[in-house]
Amino acid sequence: MIIRIMGEGQFDVENVDQDLLQKYDNQVEDAVNAGNEEAARTALKALHEYVTANGKAVADDYLGSSDVVIPFVDATLAEIAELLTGEGFIPDPA
Repeated sequence: MIIRIMGEGQFDVENVDQDLLQKYDNQVEDAVNAGNEEAARTALKALHEYVTANGKAVADDYLGSSDVVIPFVDATLAEIAELLTGEGFIPDPA
């Protein structure tokens, strides 16, 4: 799965702990659903840090699309909510 973090690039997260990735995603979604902008930003920052630290940066010349788009770390609650689906940013596992 390729995740694009707006303003930072794309990361391949195929080989990361998917349960932990989903946990961070769920924390963002829960904070947005609660209308808590501070908690949403904190959770979004944790998700960013996990993806950038554990995902593999995709080459700049990669022309494929991203499977998931995550907003920049300083996004507002409205900007975060705009990119969420009914399952957070990352679809829940089947």
